[in-house]
Amino acid sequence: MTHYERLSALDNSFLLLETDTAYTHVASTQIFDAGPLRLEDGGIDFEAIKKAHAAIMHKIPRYRQVLKWIPMTDQPVWVDDPHFDLDFHLRHTSLPHPGSLRQLKRLSARIMQQHLDRKRPMWETWVVEGLEGDRFAFISKIHHCMVDGISGVDIMQLLMSTTPDAPLPTPPRYVPREAPSGGELLRDALARQLTMPVEAVRDFTKFTEEASDWRREVQTRLRAVASTVGSFSAAAETPINGPISPHRRFDWTTTAISDIKGIRKALGGSLNDVVLTIVTGAFRRFLDERGVRLDELEFQVMTPVSVRSDSERGALGNRVSAWIFELPLAEPDPRKQLAAITEKTTELKETKQAIGADVLLQAAEFTPSTLMSLGARNLSRMTPFNTVVTNVPGPQQPMYLLGSRLLEMYPHVPLVENIGLGIALVSYDGTMHWGINADRDLVPDLHQFVEDLESSLDELRALAE
Repeated sequence: MTHYERLSALDNSFLLLETDTAYTHVASTQIFDAGPLRLEDGGIDFEAIKKAHAAIMHKIPRYRQVLKWIPMTDQPVWVDDPHFDLDFHLRHTSLPHPGSLRQLKRLSARIMQQHLDRKRPMWETWVVEGLEGDRFAFISKIHHCMVDGISGVDIMQLLMSTTPDAPLPTPPRYVPREAPSGGELLRDALARQLTMPVEAVRDFTKFTEEASDWRREVQTRLRAVASTVGSFSAAAETPINGPISPHRRFDWTTTAISDIKGIRKALGGSLNDVVLTIVTGAFRRFLDERGVRLDELEFQVMTPVSVRSDSERGALGNRVSAWIFELPLAEPDPRKQLAAITEKTTELKETKQAIGADVLLQAAEFTPSTLMSLGARNLSRMTPFNTVVTNVPGPQQPMYLLGSRLLEMYPHVPLVENIGLGIALVSYDGTMHWGINADRDLVPDLHQFVEDLESSLDELRALAE
């Protein structure tokens, strides 16, 4: 029997949003202590790392699948790759002496700005040795059509363990399932189109049976959709927004989670509200230094919101919605910034705005891929936000790769057209790791923005104390 899996409308959107200058893979740079993976000549045991990856491939089926396109519809599906070769995806390189963090950041940016090959499984991991301090690094890339932030962290934890001496599993032999022909895919697609009205009625009937007050729930969803659609207007012009180049800069910083919790306890809000306040202070400094009139600026942020249930943990694909709202850059007082952000996020939670984007994505499941492609092109020309801030919870205990301890991990959010700077955070072992991705031409002084983030945190920490 043949086998294939459809991409959801959201997964497919990350393929459609990709252009020559805008890639849509998520990535991270992870730094390890060399530990037992250090070889006698000072290098890193790449063969052992390759063996560790091979041992978990059966737990991540998507890592051995490729895209196949349904004729006439341009709808992509996943099929098993009969020619899967781990050596293509796992790569080995080294930094030149002295192997500084600055060199690692530059290498990360160069690797991340290269598009993934759509004719192969869409992921790569670069093992980078030669990092000063007896360390090595991973630079990992996974296309966004395969994972969101939560599932990306789940994959990382499959490769690692919570103890330094965990044994490797014995993997089963890989037997790729036969892919259907183009004719079979087209036949199934036509049959699906015919049954969609019946499925829609069945889904609505199930919804009314399960909802405690389905009329109120429908009203809530309609209001959320209206609010989401209402936010779809072109974002204000700023120095970080405009046509992007194919080239990137990547930088990072760290914050103790205890500092974020201390600010929250003293000044209020949630942990994510505090993070957004730090970002607000940083953009206020950064744009003011560039001569932007902050009192006239409506600076919009997009923050992904996970709608993944506990039962969906470990599953690949995207289960996210989004909030889009204005950051209070005109407000000079950080306490009032935090209060305004907390008020807005509380309102978004109460009105369930994230449901609006989720409902639109569910409706997109009934939309032909050609129309979705047209919509994606229009959206890229009228991006309704100025920046992206995504915050993903990670493991809060030390993780190990074949006994080598993971020290730091810096996430990387892709940039879409007209967005020149994006921020991704992941918490790990008591530390918040910030990864800042920027267009090389629009933001030549990315290091200054990182310093502004740190200054904004220092100001909030001082107020909390």
